[in-house]
Amino acid sequence: MISVKLPFDPTYGYTLESLLQVGCPEEPSDFVEFWEARYRRALSVDPSPELSRSKDDHPDFDVYAIRHRSTDDFVIGGWLVRPKRGPVRRGLVVGHGYGGREGPDFDLPVREAAVLFPCFRGLSASRDPRLPDDPARHVLHGIDQRDHYILGSCVEDLWLAVSVLLHIFPQVEGHIAYSGISFGGGIGALALPWEPRIQIAHLNVPTFGHQPLRLTLPTLGSGEAVRRYERRHGSVLETLRYYDAACAARHIRIPVHVAAALSDPFVAPPGQFAIYNALPGPKRLFVLKAGHSDYPERVEQERALLEELSAFFEPL
Repeated sequence: MISVKLPFDPTYGYTLESLLQVGCPEEPSDFVEFWEARYRRALSVDPSPELSRSKDDHPDFDVYAIRHRSTDDFVIGGWLVRPKRGPVRRGLVVGHGYGGREGPDFDLPVREAAVLFPCFRGLSASRDPRLPDDPARHVLHGIDQRDHYILGSCVEDLWLAVSVLLHIFPQVEGHIAYSGISFGGGIGALALPWEPRIQIAHLNVPTFGHQPLRLTLPTLGSGEAVRRYERRHGSVLETLRYYDAACAARHIRIPVHVAAALSDPFVAPPGQFAIYNALPGPKRLFVLKAGHSDYPERVEQERALLEELSAFFEPL
């Protein structure tokens, strides 16, 4: 959260009305085939999850540290929580922002649920010497090679997280949700169209929406590293066209709840709204006054959002 003077306007001159008009760029002709092939590849991996009781005790949840395999022999670390009392009827995968994750959350919008908090490869509990853990370098890893760009690998990590949930709790099949914020929101948008095992999702200030527009907007987030790389090399859109979360959102058919901000210095709001606007299926919008920032109404808005999400996920 920031509350300092910025060198640019974090609304980028957009109003809610103009944000709701942001469109979506044209996707590559083989966009669907590209992602469907990656999904098939990911599902061929046996995640072989390993659980160990975590030192983080909680009065309402059993907490476990978890490790499992993902594609390309990466090991994903994270946390799994389940209610101490009552059945496990649902599953929830939670994706983190580029700041990483140091433990699980317990203010959860889904009841009677096993909740998996994976760390995407290279970050936090999934650090690996093959990958940078600094967001500005992580977001550039493999960007010159469409088939090896790090964002696609993180999408595969999300799909493998669903496999892990079903491996441990097969009874949650047909009752799985996803919730992702910022980086995790963008990865979620890229992953959801091809993942029939997830029934409902929430994306909070999601990134990677409308990549051509994103390259024109200064930020304090990882997108600025991509902008600088583009200015030096000039060819980044050849890869980013396949990693546009707004283009992917056009293929999502499940109900999606989006929290998008009117002002955000880390993830420019037009990209967030491009994702929401592109969704063709059942959708709901929660308008945040600001994202990645502190502001007087923040706690109140976060409380209202959690209440709304609890109702949104209730049919799961």
